Amino acid sequence: MMEDMERDMGTDMECLGCKIAGGMLPDLHIVYEDEKVTCVLDIAPFNEGHILILPKKHYLDVEELDEETAFTIMTVSQKMSILLKRVVAPDGITICQNGGVFNDLNHYHMHLIPRYTGDGFSWSEPLQPHGAELRLHETRRKLIEALQTL
Repeated sequence: MMEDMERDMGTDMECLGCKIAGGMLPDLHIVYEDEKVTCVLDIAPFNEGHILILPKKHYLDVEELDEETAFTIMTVSQKMSILLKRVVAPDGITICQNGGVFNDLNHYHMHLIPRYTGDGFSWSEPLQPHGAELRLHETRRKLIEALQTL
């Protein structure tokens, strides 16, 4: 019976992200919720107000999202950005999503991170030179060719 319900909802009860999005864990700090997404405060926030937006249906990476869910996530990210600006008055907000092996929840989630000048948040340079900047024309060509087959 529970398996049927999970399948209907598109959730994976072994998935930490599904448990968070479904409100099934204790001490969740839910900020906002609708039929498609749940927004919670990150339990290891970079700064005060660091929010995660998780779809209630199980998705791993951004390319798996259906159009309606993707649209909802973006709409809610706008609402949460306005909320953060009113409540914690950041100098800016960084919005990001980690996919593949960098997705620590194994469930799609978007971060909204309030930022402050000098907060130490960093988008660092590569540790090893890879020469990608020397191949911009070639990379662009490959991407445009591949785009024709999507």
